[in-house]
Amino acid sequence: MEVFRRYSFDKALLIITLLLLLTGIIMVFSSSAILAGEKYHQSFYFLTQQIIAAIAGLILMMFIANFRHPFFTLNRLVNLATGFTLLLLLFCLVMPPVAGTHRWLQFFGLRFQPSELAKIILIIFLANYCSEKAQSLNRWKTLLVPVTVILVFVLAVLLEPDYSTAIFLCLISAIMLFLGGVKLKYFIIPGLLASLMFGFFLFSASYRLNRVHGFLTPQQDQLGRTFQVRQSKLAIGAGGLLGVSLGASTQKLYFLPCAHTDFIFAIAGEETGLAGSLIIISLFLIFLLRGLKIADRAPHQNYQLIAYGLTISISIQALLNISVVLGLGPVTGIPLPLISYGRSALLCNLLAVGLLLNISQRKAEAKPVL
Repeated sequence: MEVFRRYSFDKALLIITLLLLLTGIIMVFSSSAILAGEKYHQSFYFLTQQIIAAIAGLILMMFIANFRHPFFTLNRLVNLATGFTLLLLLFCLVMPPVAGTHRWLQFFGLRFQPSELAKIILIIFLANYCSEKAQSLNRWKTLLVPVTVILVFVLAVLLEPDYSTAIFLCLISAIMLFLGGVKLKYFIIPGLLASLMFGFFLFSASYRLNRVHGFLTPQQDQLGRTFQVRQSKLAIGAGGLLGVSLGASTQKLYFLPCAHTDFIFAIAGEETGLAGSLIIISLFLIFLLRGLKIADRAPHQNYQLIAYGLTISISIQALLNISVVLGLGPVTGIPLPLISYGRSALLCNLLAVGLLLNISQRKAEAKPVL
């Protein structure tokens, strides 16, 4: 039995989320105002879009956080959401391309990226499936269902194409299955098949190989394959200890591509220095610790798995993004959660936080003393 103690959600997690969100809004404006002014003749364009997404996300977050019934554990609803998300991913493939890719749904001037939602839905689906099949999980027949679902999701994202997100979906799914109780020996064959699949798609596109080569040989072709990472390092280095001050970045003046999206941490490092960068990293570290604490205190296994999955997902995305900016990994295109510009990602990340806050209010009911 459990009780839902309304308004007893993790206050620290909420505060950390709001601080990251506020940081993102400030940095999005700082890094995009000039670009927005020249492209849209409106300096506040990206800022306005980010604020609208933030408001919608906060409303969704608080609505989910205060929803008494654990709807995210209902098998029919979870299966329906999984199937619907897959349909959205497939529907992207027939949409008009944006920047040469089919990653977005476009209706009435609005765009949504279903792969961001897929990160959350896969976690919920796998958490509930592992909890339901706990007694027979370590059987190939039982594992066939989740492996098939993961494969279909990953292939749909690969065809968009979005290689880094597909790898991330595979990674977080493997983590979920392991946390759910699947033994390591059952990862060997699927792992080999996944390696072959990703290897094929890696060598099928020259720009992906260029990213890997640029990471392995950073001193070569600094005006080509390694230009983006080189500029991000220059931005970080120029920031020094306290930064050049907000709005004074020079790398955002078309030296650093994707300054308001994938490489926004570089602009933050340039304008706020080492001190500001460490504060952002510390906020994500506290987010990780609070999320893990929520998972550890959750009264049921499926709640625990969902909380672990959502917390690890956001934390890994932050780690990957910051690593790329610092030149510690190949360019991935994964945004910095709650900070990078991106309405779909921001909305889905706040949805994930809402689920964590909801789980944090669920307590095991104390048994009466006889």
